[in-house]
Amino acid sequence: MPLSIRRSSSLGIFLSPLGLIARPPYGSSAAWGKALILSTVAEHIHFTDLGLNDTIFRIGWFSLKWYSISYIAGIIVGWWYLLKLVAQPGAPMARRHVDDLIFYATLGIILGGRIGYVLFYQPAMLLTPLQVFRLWDGGMSFHGGVIGTSVGIILFARAHKLNWLRVHDYIACATPFGLFFGRLANFVNGELYGKPSNAPWAIIFPRTGDDIARHPSQLYEAGLEGVLLFALLWFCFWRTKMRYDPGKLVGIFLAGYGTARFIVEFFREPDEQLRDFATATGLHMGQWLCVPMLIGGGYLIATAKRRRERIEPIAGSESVA
Repeated sequence: MPLSIRRSSSLGIFLSPLGLIARPPYGSSAAWGKALILSTVAEHIHFTDLGLNDTIFRIGWFSLKWYSISYIAGIIVGWWYLLKLVAQPGAPMARRHVDDLIFYATLGIILGGRIGYVLFYQPAMLLTPLQVFRLWDGGMSFHGGVIGTSVGIILFARAHKLNWLRVHDYIACATPFGLFFGRLANFVNGELYGKPSNAPWAIIFPRTGDDIARHPSQLYEAGLEGVLLFALLWFCFWRTKMRYDPGKLVGIFLAGYGTARFIVEFFREPDEQLRDFATATGLHMGQWLCVPMLIGGGYLIATAKRRRERIEPIAGSESVA
């Protein structure tokens, strides 16, 4: 379906986002605000005109979702990139370790992500425990996934007598791929949309049940948590010696993600069931969960030099991919 952008006037798209349309001398501020939003509805992109569908194909009872593909793509691309990192001198593990590590990390993502979603966003699901296992219904928490993945890495590193903090550094460098694909899938699903906006790129999402254009906050996160964070970690790994400071790269990841997510949450609608929580505390649940990430990331960065040691590559030809 061709992209169709509906506009009420060629001039309005430039004036209304900038607040240059004259305000009438009567009426309340609330009424004016509502009128302004309604007047700009026709100027914005309608999500349905993008021709996006959350399902790739369906055969009988089986359907393949873009959200599932985003997880698979993130894991596969992250796996490939991790092999490139491990091939560099001074890696904390050998090529032979990567396959098993990916298994532990993936298990941590799924279990931690689902448990975190239930505890942080949908505690009512604990009243019907079987619903917790219905992964196909959706519902994952990145913060929970981070905890689950970290536990998996620690267990794996101890089992193989590896430096668990440096293993975290390498995994952190490969994580933005999954974040990027995941946020794109959120956009395709038309979920996790932003707050009302008059920006020219604002989009009208059908799931909201209204005709108000909103920030495409999913794309903001894809750009910040995926592209920008990857670029930062790429520079730190390939253009500096930070990978020899245990904990510094994962600290940069935690601080970088925490900052990006904290900022984007100001443009994103809170989860419906947590709207009262956001109003009462002044911050969204996602922002509160970023606070320990920012603190932990800052600590790891500040103390990395103390942990630096002479890094010897793992003996054997398998240490090079």
